[in-house]
Amino acid sequence: MTPHEPILESVLIDSPEQAMVLLNPLRAEIAARLSEPGSAAEVARAIGEAPQRINYHLKALEKAGLVRRVGSRQVRNLVEVLYQSIARTFVLSERLGMKPETVRKLKDQGSLAHLIGTADRIKQDALLLMEHSDEGEEVPSATLQFQVELATPERRQAFVEEYARLVQELTAKYGGDAAEGAYQVVVAVYPEASGRAAAPEGAQEKPAPKKRRKRIDGTQA
Repeated sequence: MTPHEPILESVLIDSPEQAMVLLNPLRAEIAARLSEPGSAAEVARAIGEAPQRINYHLKALEKAGLVRRVGSRQVRNLVEVLYQSIARTFVLSERLGMKPETVRKLKDQGSLAHLIGTADRIKQDALLLMEHSDEGEEVPSATLQFQVELATPERRQAFVEEYARLVQELTAKYGGDAAEGAYQVVVAVYPEASGRAAAPEGAQEKPAPKKRRKRIDGTQA
């Protein structure tokens, strides 16, 4: 695998050893951040951890076959090893035979890790689009943010499924094949973090003339 080789969208985890490695929240976050090649030092800076600690967990992820070395680079007098995850999403196999609570915990952590990676991509895209804005070109974008009370797992699951169905219907209705009109739409659903004030409902939009390919980042609930 080279630094420019695209990683898989998903990988089925049927090894108990791999599953146990991903049960560690920090390792799950490291794997999520390595959707693009990066070094232990880069990951450490991004999540505010010591490079030595990140390097230790990287070794465990590499040993489990969840990340790979994809290159190296010279940084001052040091040679940094570059790592990359083998996939963006890890899917648990039913053959693992884990306890239901363990499977649920791993799925939750995997979703949170994917959320972290998605948020990171939104930041990178926004910074790139800001460059066009600095050049005097208006960038059309919209952000929707709101809260919804979902008291039970059944209601949460039903909400997500119906939300996804409605988004698919809207995509089929308004979407097309023209590459120049491509937008990114992100939907994220997660519990309100403790100690944070509720986000105000509403939307902000800035229209602009159609010019080149743009991206729109997303919807959060």
